[in-house]
Amino acid sequence: MEDDIKARKTKPFSLQERGNSFGYAWQGVRAFFATEHNAWLHLIATAGVMVMAFFFPVSGSEAALLVLASGSVWAAELFNTAIEKMMDYQSVERDPSIKFIKDLAAGAVLITALSALLAGLFVFIPKL
Repeated sequence: MEDDIKARKTKPFSLQERGNSFGYAWQGVRAFFATEHNAWLHLIATAGVMVMAFFFPVSGSEAALLVLASGSVWAAELFNTAIEKMMDYQSVERDPSIKFIKDLAAGAVLITALSALLAGLFVFIPKL
């Protein structure tokens, strides 16, 4: 195992391998949209934020806040989906420990989404 770690550390940089990595990431995003209903809800919410930012012009810092808030929700949902799939792979039977893990991951999405909602309210309420 130590030899494997050394081999990976000394592997030369490869643009093709970096390109492959981006390809794998996009495959994951496509699979996310193809299989997860929440992805479409997040897409609608993100589009709504972009439309509001267009009609109620935002400053650069407000735009950055909205991008970071939206991106955080997307990342949390992707991590949640990955954790759920790993747990489903681990066991198809109902297990209280697995339920707890999946509930924690879903809770992280909820907290992130609520934080993004608050950020959006801080940006848009004064403009209304």
